[in-house]
Amino acid sequence: MNDKKAPAPFNSSSVPNRPVSSAQEIEAFVREAKAFAGDKTGSGRLILALDATMSRQPTWDLACTLQAEMFDAVGKAGSLDVQLVYFRGIEECRASKFVSDTGALKRLMSSIQCQGGQTQIGKVLSHALREAAQGKVSALVYIGDAMEENVDALAMKAGQLGLHGVPVFIFQEGDDHVAETAFKEMARLSKGAWFRLDRNAAAMLAKLLSAVAVFATGGIKALEARGRAEDRLMIEHLRGGRT
Repeated sequence: MNDKKAPAPFNSSSVPNRPVSSAQEIEAFVREAKAFAGDKTGSGRLILALDATMSRQPTWDLACTLQAEMFDAVGKAGSLDVQLVYFRGIEECRASKFVSDTGALKRLMSSIQCQGGQTQIGKVLSHALREAAQGKVSALVYIGDAMEENVDALAMKAGQLGLHGVPVFIFQEGDDHVAETAFKEMARLSKGAWFRLDRNAAAMLAKLLSAVAVFATGGIKALEARGRAEDRLMIEHLRGGRT
């Protein structure tokens, strides 16, 4: 991951106030994650990439809870292997190994502390391309709230991932319009999908990520076969991204 970019200074006054999911919503998420645990199908490799820069600090603890529960769900989805990638601070961008036992990844994620710096999405996409050159990668999931890089460069890499059969599923926190425009284009070019994570994130995240996991292990046919509301929504987004 050698796409160099100088970090930006962090200004705490620029951190937006964001709604926090309620305990009831988190409980709903846990129920959905447990329900998904029984869905087993196929095999695949999934990359989960996280923005750990300081702008995510206000919601990081909640995000860790949600993403850890996602690991519980995804870890039981057939033989799906998961790799955790995150960036933060001054040029720090790290990737774990692909593992089927996601307990270690949960522990790693819970130990990550947000640090000020610019986004490094280009490094994440380049890393995914290298992994795809070495073996099939079923999907890349990215969770973040900002975009501070050259959009054309990111779009080119996203398009290359699409050509390699690696759709990018982007879950955006907040309502940054610059990030939204770039994220939607990256999802479209990679033949993936974009979703917003808002105050209903805790209730919806497990459903949508379970659909990503089902797609990663069996493609659109697997989503059609399972036929849940979230699967139909994912299919709609996927097919919309290919128009």
